[in-house]
Amino acid sequence: MSYTQIKTLQEELKNKGPEEVLVRVSEVFGDSILFASALGAEDQVITDIISRRGLKIPVITLDTGRLFNESYQMLEDIEKKYGIRVKLYFPDRDAVEAMTAGYGVNLFRDSVENRKLCCRVRKIEPLRRALAGSKAWICGLRREQSVTRNEIQTIEWDEANQLVKINPLADWTEDQVWEYIKNNEVPYNKLHDQGFPSIGCACCTRAVKRTEDVRAGRWWWETPEQKECGLHVVDGKLVRKA
Repeated sequence: MSYTQIKTLQEELKNKGPEEVLVRVSEVFGDSILFASALGAEDQVITDIISRRGLKIPVITLDTGRLFNESYQMLEDIEKKYGIRVKLYFPDRDAVEAMTAGYGVNLFRDSVENRKLCCRVRKIEPLRRALAGSKAWICGLRREQSVTRNEIQTIEWDEANQLVKINPLADWTEDQVWEYIKNNEVPYNKLHDQGFPSIGCACCTRAVKRTEDVRAGRWWWETPEQKECGLHVVDGKLVRKA
């Protein structure tokens, strides 16, 4: 998709709600688009819209091998409610074995570089395999989530993966997300009820206080501007080329 086409799509979907966005990108990209769910509250909203509107958008997720038990239960809940099979992508076995042999099983606590290595092996490489052959992918990112995401757009160019990236909930607030979940009886990860607004690997996520940033519990030993796994950044910055 050319730069001009992306800009045109941006203008067309400016100020549109997530449902309109999802329907339109499904039409534009056909079978060349997928939804990469992180199994969070935002992702559940998107899954519900895709299912309710009967959109032919496959749902995938990354199983890093270190997820919470509640996240696996969430997968089962999704499949039962919507009658779909979420496709799981796993990290390469040899890469994980080499990484842990060289740096230890909890290498991510030793340095930012090691943590990014762990994320690359367990998340970034599996995502690249998942996106192979696609022209666009959908994410549950919101501007309100953190300082690293406060300028994301509904339609962006993902330089790292050379794809169009769609963030249907970019301008939604947390209250809007939970209002939708409540009104539509959408299943959600029960860790959200235990103080986990953002949920990743069990080893890298903790509960937060109400006064803390929603992503304060992710890699809490690092500074806020470093708190991205690499799925949504290039050279430490979110891509806003489009």
